[in-house]
Amino acid sequence: MLKEITLGQFFPGSSPLHKTDPRAKIILTLIYIVGIFTAKNVFAFLFVILFTLFLVAISKIPLKIILKGMKPIIYVIAFTAVINIFWTKGETPLFEFGIIRVYPEGLKFAGLMIIRIIALLAGTGVVLTYTTSPIALTDGLERLLAPLKKLKMPVHEFSMMMTIALRFIPTLIEETDKIMSAQKARGADFSQGSLINRAKALIPVMIPLFVSAFRRADDLAVAMECRCYRGDIGRTRMTELHMKPLDWLMVLVFMIFIAGIILLNIFAPGFSI
Repeated sequence: MLKEITLGQFFPGSSPLHKTDPRAKIILTLIYIVGIFTAKNVFAFLFVILFTLFLVAISKIPLKIILKGMKPIIYVIAFTAVINIFWTKGETPLFEFGIIRVYPEGLKFAGLMIIRIIALLAGTGVVLTYTTSPIALTDGLERLLAPLKKLKMPVHEFSMMMTIALRFIPTLIEETDKIMSAQKARGADFSQGSLINRAKALIPVMIPLFVSAFRRADDLAVAMECRCYRGDIGRTRMTELHMKPLDWLMVLVFMIFIAGIILLNIFAPGFSI
């Protein structure tokens, strides 16, 4: 299960999304998130699904890789669906057992929330992390936040920390899987017993994981110092960022997306949330 988590991984390629300026992709990600949370009815959510599939298609990242990355959050999605089913009220109950009442509105609301969560994770991953290298992501974030330097804010250090944290997610997941495999070989059991017993069984995993994480952080700091890293003081870039026609085209596509969501919310009939 841990090996199937693709959060923070970069898949090299030559798709239009791979070639898009990282600054534009950060803005596009924000537009996409706003569009998803703006969707209010069934037709708007259908448009979100189609647009997300369009993003997956132009990114040239296999759909099975994206869906495989969803497996670790199945329980979160299921919990969200159950909460919405039993907490959403309506006019006529579809099912009633004692104090438990399930309304058609609850089922529809739960379905739309599941679509929203899946589209949010898949779309943002395709636009940003899957198609953007950590170095490009750092440069793009630093350029966007450059005006904050006038307020004496450590923009470069913040961008570097964000990128390093994102970059080391797959590494820590792999390290966790190795430690759990080693503990299982020594007789540890992480799948049986009560919730408290399972939590106690994770203690032999968390301690070496924290030690390994601090060791990696120290090694990274030493490596950066050996390469004379001093933040953004006197720092030059191998690649200068310039907005190209493709970048503006992608911005136009995403603006059409959010405009379509707003129009569907206003004019399209159907169940609304």
